Amino acid sequence: MAEINNTKSASSWKFPFRIKIENRVDNPPKWLSPTLSVGAIIIALLIGAIVIWMGGGNPWAAYSHIAKYSLGSVGVLSDTLVKAIPLMLVGLACSIAFRMKLWNIGAEGQFFLGAFGASLVVLLPILPEDAPKWLFIITMAFFGMLFGALWGFIPGLLKARYNVNEIISTLMMNYIAIEWNNYFIYAVWSERGFQMSRMFQRNAWLPRLSDLSTRWPFFSGLTTHFGLVFAVLAAIILWLILSKSKWGYEIRLIGDNPKAAEYAGISIKKNIVLVMMVSGALAGLAGMSEIGGVVHRLQGAISPGYGYTGIIIAWLAKLNPLAVILASILFGALILAGREVQPAGIPTLIQGMIMVTLIASDFFYRNRVTIIRRVED
Repeated sequence: MAEINNTKSASSWKFPFRIKIENRVDNPPKWLSPTLSVGAIIIALLIGAIVIWMGGGNPWAAYSHIAKYSLGSVGVLSDTLVKAIPLMLVGLACSIAFRMKLWNIGAEGQFFLGAFGASLVVLLPILPEDAPKWLFIITMAFFGMLFGALWGFIPGLLKARYNVNEIISTLMMNYIAIEWNNYFIYAVWSERGFQMSRMFQRNAWLPRLSDLSTRWPFFSGLTTHFGLVFAVLAAIILWLILSKSKWGYEIRLIGDNPKAAEYAGISIKKNIVLVMMVSGALAGLAGMSEIGGVVHRLQGAISPGYGYTGIIIAWLAKLNPLAVILASILFGALILAGREVQPAGIPTLIQGMIMVTLIASDFFYRNRVTIIRRVED
């Protein structure tokens, strides 16, 4: 007699859903990119909260402290903007290079060379000490951008002509730039043997909001300087270039499909050099703004890693120049809060987690993930 068994063994049970992953063949919806960026920040903050809790701290108190001492009043917001200004410019520098799939990791070195170039105007000197402030600002900005562009030209030429990996060349040139500055700081321009140059004269300083306090007392004590104008103008100009101009179209096409760009007669080698120079010039302008607006002398400790943080900012902004401004304010707040939060590594931890979650979120930008109910056989 045949034995009929209609029962299913426990081992045959399967999860009722399955995950399907497929490459996106069409353009992702416009809302997806900013949503992923916000989601990456939230997840990074949650992971940071878990780490703080595991260390015996209060995550809510820590984050409240960060917000209070970076955005909680007009005065600290002004200080946050000061930290954000160089981040805006190096974030823009990274954005234009990354848009063409040029991985410029040398914004830190270009930042230092820009500071050096701006310092030449005062310390060589190129202008007399009694030159008007506006002339100092223009000349220092020009030399800062020039030296940053030259530091971007070298790896750009090596990439265009000899196909040298720009990640390696720009990274190595960071160390050269720092030691180049150190030679002049420790020897040529050292002030009485100290590891810094002499203080720049007042007419070589970028104007601050506090300079307006004699007419408008509200601005008293506010440290935000003219570098913010440089950063905002640079963001607007770069956005117009990338989204509205023929050259911006060439940059985007080379980044998306270099074979199609070459077929269309676009010179890839020329654009590699030009984009690296523009990227370097923006990072150099960041160095000039820090020297002219904050430090007012050439010294070694002028960057807590602005050039490397700019990489995270560019990715967080999804290479959108206007979004770089907002992302830079967030990271400026984290840098400023680092001196108030203990242990001091918490803001740096959050920065690193944001970078990791951003890289992970790019998977969802390039792929469509759907959950499908399994159908019984």
